[in-house]
Amino acid sequence: MAWVETVATPDGPSGNLRTIRVSDRSGSPAVLLTAARDASPHEEDEPVFSPDGGRVAFLSDAEASGQPQLYVADLKSGAVRQLTHVTGYLENPRWAPDGKRLAVLFLEGAADARGPLGPSARETGVIASVVHEQRLAVVAVEGGELTRVSPADLFIYEYAWSPDGTRFVATGAHGDGDNNWWTADLFLVPASGAAATRLYHPTLQLCEPTWSPDGTRVAFIEGLMSDFGFNGGDVFVVPVAGGRARNVTPGMHASAAQLHWSATSGLVATAAMGGDSAFLRVDADQAKAPVTLWRAGETVRRSRNISAAFASDGKTTAVIRESALEPPDVFAGAIGTWTRLSKANAGASSPAAEVQSLTWTSDRWEVQGWLLLPPAEMTARKPAMVVNVHGGPAGVATNAFDTKVLLLVSQGYAVLLPNPRGSYGQGEAFTRANVKDFGHGDLRDILAGVDRVVRTGAVDGTRVGITGHSYGGYMTMFAVTQTNRFKAAVASAGIANWLSYYGENKIDQWMVPYFGATVYADPAVYARSSPMTFITHVKTPTLVLVGERDAECPAPQSYEFWHALKTLGVPTEFVVYADEGHHFLNPANVLDHTRREVAWLDQYLNGVPAAAAR
Repeated sequence: MAWVETVATPDGPSGNLRTIRVSDRSGSPAVLLTAARDASPHEEDEPVFSPDGGRVAFLSDAEASGQPQLYVADLKSGAVRQLTHVTGYLENPRWAPDGKRLAVLFLEGAADARGPLGPSARETGVIASVVHEQRLAVVAVEGGELTRVSPADLFIYEYAWSPDGTRFVATGAHGDGDNNWWTADLFLVPASGAAATRLYHPTLQLCEPTWSPDGTRVAFIEGLMSDFGFNGGDVFVVPVAGGRARNVTPGMHASAAQLHWSATSGLVATAAMGGDSAFLRVDADQAKAPVTLWRAGETVRRSRNISAAFASDGKTTAVIRESALEPPDVFAGAIGTWTRLSKANAGASSPAAEVQSLTWTSDRWEVQGWLLLPPAEMTARKPAMVVNVHGGPAGVATNAFDTKVLLLVSQGYAVLLPNPRGSYGQGEAFTRANVKDFGHGDLRDILAGVDRVVRTGAVDGTRVGITGHSYGGYMTMFAVTQTNRFKAAVASAGIANWLSYYGENKIDQWMVPYFGATVYADPAVYARSSPMTFITHVKTPTLVLVGERDAECPAPQSYEFWHALKTLGVPTEFVVYADEGHHFLNPANVLDHTRREVAWLDQYLNGVPAAAAR
């Protein structure tokens, strides 16, 4: 087994580095796999075993910080060899079936590519679109020559080698890669560099292209997805020779996240099921309900493994298991019978005393969420509760060792993690249930969840706050325009006005499937879900936080919301973090963001004076 661990380096530019560990399944101590001669930490990740298991390919910036290169390590001799010497961004290396070649995604001239989650480039002067295409490239293991094989005008997002090693199936789109994943098609790309052909054009978004063992079919996931890399949907199968793609899991009460297809295990999907994780066997030949091989269910102490690695036997899997009560570590074995391999977090403990999976009814939907409770002895009275809304909206809150959430628990707060309509885990109808209805039905689901928790008697229903980032930041902004139920709010990277947002963000393609049309064609549907439409209703003290160079939820959205609250006399504070994007990288900013959030909640939920809270 090989896995990646994050190493905290507070003085580093990104706050952490990543190292690779390798261990056999006997339980022997894991050893460091690195390209650095002095074994110092670098950004090293994406280890992948050769077909014979004797070598590991991986990416490392050991030669030059911030510039990944492709390396191969011989496990028997310990020798590590650098294959590439490129200028640009590399990711997702995969071995050819013959073990003589590696494929990799290559974005030339953009070594520090962070995608839309990173800080956006500053633009001045004449503004023009600059398109960098991510190409699929093949690297010879002996020699290291890198050959681009996908078209120059096609941005490749994901790919998989065919079983015979002659071609690839890939997802790709023309134009700006950050913005056009939502319009990507499925392509066949010859390994020889010949012309690519389109195999399938989806109705919505697609991901996880996966070959059948005989190379005649391709499986993939299609569904309503708001973010690249956060997968969820139904499983489809399409013949490689051409023909209709079929949904083989229609009506599935789950959201597939990852696929694996082998001769021994058949087509297996990892999935979100409710707020749990699950492994499902999918019938690739006919449309029917998948068979549940394993579901976390009541095993709440270790339930989160929506992604997995499969061994070559098709049966052995490795997963990262964790919960709100136990920190993450690596486990391996047959599905559902895993044993621990790593002890990276053996000394860590959770501040949560209890985690509960709750369900409640809202409109016609059954909604699920997680409740984390602090130890009873932490407070002399019932704890205040903070509702933490996940990002997305197509995402899912799981029973995970989320340090940001657990920090709130450590301060004596109960935390509710709801999965309202629009979330993964309940099937495509549920995921699509907030289309053209942002902020309305999903807020009713959240408020019903608050009522559900209050009825248990576990929290003080008069002291409830709400917080969230991205879609969660938007829902926080919208919630305080609709109800006075929340006594404190913290909106991080929120969206105040969908009409102005459409023209400010750099990923506007994601919006059309959710709103049904562009803002120019149907502004009313955007206005209906905009917090600014109802801004005069706000009474809740609201802290507003955002990164200065956020491309996904630009800072002007937060400025617009804060400006209105200030004008209306609502208690508010606004912080813009220099050079941060949608995902904060600077440890000092992460710490400040967290401290301000806790101080704001302490002030308005627990009556702690602002000066004392700081």
